[in-house]
Parts: sequence; structure tokens; C-alpha cells
Amino acid sequence: MKNTPKGCRLQIGIFGRRNVGKSSLLNAITRQPVSLVSEVAGTTTDPVEKPMELLPLGPVLFIDTAGVDDRGGLGALRVERTRTIFDRTDLALLVAESGRWGRFEEALLDELTGREIPTIVVFNKSDLARPGPELTARLENRRIPFVLTAAAAGEGVLELRECLIRTAPAEYLDSHGILRDLVPPGELAVLVVPIDLEAPKGRLILPQVQAIRDILDNDSFCLVVKDRELKAALDRLRRPPALVVTDSQAFLKVAQDTPAHVPLTSFSILFARFKGDLDEMVRGACAIGDLRPGDRVLIAESCTHHPIGDDIGRVKIPAWLNSFAGGELEFTVVQGHDFPADLAGYSLVVHCGACMFNRRELLTRILRCRAGGVPVTNYGLAIAYSLGIFERALEPFPAALEVCREAAGSSVVA
Repeated sequence: MKNTPKGCRLQIGIFGRRNVGKSSLLNAITRQPVSLVSEVAGTTTDPVEKPMELLPLGPVLFIDTAGVDDRGGLGALRVERTRTIFDRTDLALLVAESGRWGRFEEALLDELTGREIPTIVVFNKSDLARPGPELTARLENRRIPFVLTAAAAGEGVLELRECLIRTAPAEYLDSHGILRDLVPPGELAVLVVPIDLEAPKGRLILPQVQAIRDILDNDSFCLVVKDRELKAALDRLRRPPALVVTDSQAFLKVAQDTPAHVPLTSFSILFARFKGDLDEMVRGACAIGDLRPGDRVLIAESCTHHPIGDDIGRVKIPAWLNSFAGGELEFTVVQGHDFPADLAGYSLVVHCGACMFNRRELLTRILRCRAGGVPVTNYGLAIAYSLGIFERALEPFPAALEVCREAAGSSVVA
């Protein structure tokens, strides 16, 4: 259970003032002393994460945040870290003392609902006071569920668990797959997995592992090969595979070795659909054609790996984009949960596949780019566009292919 990637978990953020019992609530839900509990306000200094299994939702990640009303220089940093949790919260618990509700809670609730984050109000310490009838009626009118708890005594925790299950986004009860709609049960997918310096020793990278699991869950099957062995592997098959999926770095060779009648795409493009908004990222890739020397490009990586000499985000993609633009572009790289609040001045954002993120965090970034008028795409789409095989890579996705042609003014991109 603990090995389920963080990006595949329902991420539940716990928000509220200092010392309202957020940490006690997390400990009560998980039945473990995860967070330090103290009468001293501000004990939780950084977000505390706890992975667990919450049936029928499956793997979830609880995030206990520092009080959003924290004060002082260090407090301001804690608040800023807490606010970044909004970007990746799939489901929020707004914790308040039962007898204390004011402008702060109203503002926090407006922030969460404004982001369309499903929210449960938890009135904690209900053994000491109860919320007023006007407040509960107002929440009912807004269709915001609420639960009364006394976390330190373990009261109301079962009701909160049930409310979490009722309020969770529907996709976590009926999750969509990575490629199961492209490879029907009983059909074959060929996965092209180059083994290079960026592949962890003795392991495959996360998107490849997740794709294999998705295929097995769908009662389909797969053949995994390196790019050098692809042509020989295809020649041995009695009938063509339903799909060939490649690591984006090997796109050009794999496109040359895969017959034109066989659908082809990349792991990164699959993840643009699985974790983000494929149509929006296709439009963003089309903006590569407008890049001119000197334009600023933001490269965003969800993981914090140590870059290698031929790093995909720092070396290969910049080289391909420079070549396409006909001169040197200016690149900035950010990692992990760091992402500029102000995107002004950037001509393009190129995001990784976001295998380490949940879908909400990537969608939040896409919306931020859209609000700033900055095109956003991802590694696989940017590579396919730069190498002139964009339409070929989008053939498995008819709607996205149509977006591509519309963005290009109905002209052939590749």
C-alpha cells in the first residue's frame, strides 16, 4: 500500500486555524500518532503527509497543514507552504472549533469552493460547544457537508470517514485508465522502453510500470522491448499490435520502425491525458511554431531527480526547441511543487509527464497558464511537434488530432 505512488492517491488536505485540532483529527482518522499534538498553537510547522488505505476509495494521502492564520516571519513561510497544498488537494477538510466561526473560516471556505475542491466542514471539539443553527443552515443551503467531532476522544470519526467516501470525486470510485480504452481486452500493446542513464538501476520508470499494470488490469497483454529491438519484435508478430507506446526520447526511431497502419504514441502523451488536459496541451504544443530566438520557456518537472549530462528537460528538449525556433531560447527550470506565481514574460510552459503529481495539481497549473495567457504543453507533445511527427503521435486520439488541425488553421502540421 505504501508503495502506491503519491500522484495516484486521493489527496485530502486538512485546513484551519492553529490549534483547532487538525493534528488530533488526522491521528484519530488514521488511528496512529502521525502528527504531534500540543496545546501550544502552531505545533505543526510543515505539512505532514500520511498515506493509508480508505476503502472503497483505495489509496489516499492525508495532508495535515500548518495553521493558515500563522503569524510572524517563520509563520508567513508556513502559511505559504500550506497554500501550495491547495493546488494538489482533491478533497478538503476545513476544521473549525464548534463554537468559533468567522471571516477567516468563510474566506477559507470561499477559497476552496472557488477552486471547485469538494469540501467537508469539520466542527471539532463539539464536546465543548456546538455550531449555531444559522451556520449549519447556511452550509446546508450551499450543499456543503459538515460533521461534528471530538477528535481527542475519538467521537464522530466514523461519521467523518463515511462523509469522506460520500464526498470524494466520482473518478476515484470509477477511475479512468491510462490506455485501457486504446488496447481492448485480449489485445496487445508493444511498449518501447529505452534503457539509459535516467532509468533507475534494476527498475523501470513510473509511467512505464503504471502502463503495464493498467494493461494487466484490463485483461490485455503487452510486449516490452528496447528501441533497438522494436523492428525485430514487430516482424515476429502474427498480427499487428493495437498500439505501440514509446519513451518520447526514442520517438523518431520508433516512428521509423513502426508501420504506418499501427497506432503510435508515447508514455508522456498518455500522461498528458491521464493527469492533465490533452486538448489544452495539444494547443500549447502548436505554439512552438510561434517561438522566436530570445523567447522565454519554462520547463517544469514534477520530480526532483538529479540531472544527468544528457538530461531530457535541461538538454534534449531545449536543443530540439532551439533548433525549431532557429536560434537560442531562454530556459528556466523548476522542480517539484515549485511553480512561478507570475508567468508573465514566458512564451511557453513545457511540463513533464507529471507521474509524481495527482491530476488536480497538474490541472491547477494548466488553469494558471490559461489565466496568464501562456501556452502549456508537455514533454512528449513538445518532442513530437519538434521532430515533425505530431499528427502521427496523436492518431490514437481523434479529438486531440482535430484540435491540432484546428490550431494549425486546418493545415498539416507534420
